[in-house]
Amino acid sequence: MEQHKIIISIALAILVTNLIRLIPMACIKGPIRHRFVRSFLYYVPYVTLAVMTFPDMILTPPSLTTGIAALTAGIIAAWMRLGLLPVAAICCLVTWAMS
Repeated sequence: MEQHKIIISIALAILVTNLIRLIPMACIKGPIRHRFVRSFLYYVPYVTLAVMTFPDMILTPPSLTTGIAALTAGIIAAWMRLGLLPVAAICCLVTWAMS
């Protein structure tokens, strides 16, 4: 009986995941012209990544000051228009140097 619950849970997860992706494609025909909606959809991936990353950057290192220093260094590196890999490397180096 336990395996039956696992199979149902997996099927439900697959269904929910695919519905989230299929409903917008089925409802929206043609290009999105509304300026606010386009800008909102443009920034959603960045906001999602930030919401998942920032708390771990601050709370995962050995101390809070190390995390804040790495976050500050990453923000400065990104402000200087460095790419994702250099920013991540700088954050890792700051964390390694301070711990």
